[in-house]
Amino acid sequence: MNNRIKELRARFDLTQDELSKKVGVRRETIVFLEKNKYNPSLKLAYDISRVFKLAIEDVFILDQEASSD
Repeated sequence: MNNRIKELRARFDLTQDELSKKVGVRRETIVFLEKNKYNPSLKLAYDISRVFKLAIEDVFILDQEASSD
């Protein structure tokens, strides 16, 4: 699963630390999310999407190849 977190953080002028505090996770979690090394829980995806005032599917992009299995 890919995401637009880094792009959206820049648009909203948020640091990784600021975003992590808004959604209640460690900064390292945001780092791993941005590097696509971690898939968030549904709650975390929802919380991050709410920070950016977007739908989950506008922040997180499901890999089409994985969804066709």
